[in-house]
Amino acid sequence: MTTDTFATPRWRDGLEDEYAVLRQTLDQLIPCLEVPLHLPWIDAINALKKRRGAVIMAHSYQSPEIFHGVADITGDSLALAQAAADCDSDLIVLCGVHFMAESAKILAPEKTVLIPDLEAGCSLASSINAADVRALRRRHPGVPVVSYANTSAEVKAESDACCTSANAVQVVEAIAAESGAGKVIFLPDRYLGSWVAQQTDVELVLWNGTCEVHETFTAQQVRHTREQFDARVVAHPECSPEVLAEADFVGSTSAMGRWLAKEKPARVAMITECSMADNLRNQFPDVQFIKPCNLCPHMKRITLPNIHACLRDLRHEVLVAPEVRVRARAALDRMLAIGRRERV
Repeated sequence: MTTDTFATPRWRDGLEDEYAVLRQTLDQLIPCLEVPLHLPWIDAINALKKRRGAVIMAHSYQSPEIFHGVADITGDSLALAQAAADCDSDLIVLCGVHFMAESAKILAPEKTVLIPDLEAGCSLASSINAADVRALRRRHPGVPVVSYANTSAEVKAESDACCTSANAVQVVEAIAAESGAGKVIFLPDRYLGSWVAQQTDVELVLWNGTCEVHETFTAQQVRHTREQFDARVVAHPECSPEVLAEADFVGSTSAMGRWLAKEKPARVAMITECSMADNLRNQFPDVQFIKPCNLCPHMKRITLPNIHACLRDLRHEVLVAPEVRVRARAALDRMLAIGRRERV
């Protein structure tokens, strides 16, 4: 949490009526006593956003007052980066962690990308750097590198292609086939890599990175949740193999939502970041969400007050050096090209 001092916006007449629909939504997702504290900030941000001509983008792990209250565009990290390139605004506030803001800048270099807190990091992104990737290439000459989107721009620039948890298998197989190596260096999440390895014949060289949110879940927690609440279990592939073995479905952030729409379970436990379940509850009111979840401390550094300050002062611009941006863009473009080719 940042320590900046902010002047709290004043409550104004008509505020509750103007935001009646939003208040009804937030009352179902967060403690109702918090909503009156959030509304003046939401109102002030929306007014400032309009004056600046800015677009606010929020990752699915953002708290409901941000996700539903001020975001114009929501989604997973790749979807937000693509939206940054496609949107009309030249000013983007990225409510997520630093590598996400970098990805937006890589795909939209001509636009100003701001992040409300520069310290909003990621344990996966910080687990590896560009020098590590170069060292891996020296140890495995001729073996291509596929890097998860949860990496810095510098690591993306050292990679042959990027991937998401949704398309990791597809990208790995395509890159292995193109290179003829039969082997791929997969970075940096060892659990996601293990999950990918189970679904392909391509040999993977893994890095010892993990997500601090997902690595702490245990198989015992999953079994207890299923037995205690008679719930279906959905897990993110960044969880350990023991947790994934207990799940009814394993998939990316966006895939989880599609699974819920298809299966319509009476009760579900989402083994991922807590706010993901909070935000989906609004979309699936008939589903009871059991929450054996963990909070991402980096995502929670993003708050309504520092979003307001970010817009007010146009502070915390995210920059990527041109030589890094061009090479990182090539890795992202290669992933997108593989996706387009597979859809033909």
